[in-house]
Amino acid sequence: MTLTALNPTSVPASPFYSNGIEVRSADRLVYVSGQVGMTADGTILEGIEAQAVQAVANLNAVLGEAQFTAADLVKITIYLTDPADVEPFMRATGASLPDLPPTTTMLIVAGLASPALRVEIEAVAAR
Repeated sequence: MTLTALNPTSVPASPFYSNGIEVRSADRLVYVSGQVGMTADGTILEGIEAQAVQAVANLNAVLGEAQFTAADLVKITIYLTDPADVEPFMRATGASLPDLPPTTTMLIVAGLASPALRVEIEAVAAR
């Protein structure tokens, strides 16, 4: 399988995401439900940074269950409950991006399943 970033010069570029990803000959797709800043025992972590790191760890655990990695991500959607959390979220998770960053949509929403949750990440991976 080959993943090719689609970043035309006529569209704003970012080091944090690709504007498009072309997937050629994918044999498998994994759709990952929204992952939040909650540990396996149900503890919701304090603060956006801790929740962001945990949400990414949960996402990677689901990918790993299918023997996929973050390098296989082609699309992620990030839901934040506070616009002030964008920068701390990016600081906490920026290093976890693969060399070819996936297409990404970030939304600020009124709330998630629990008022204590500040971030949720859903994804699609292809291999």
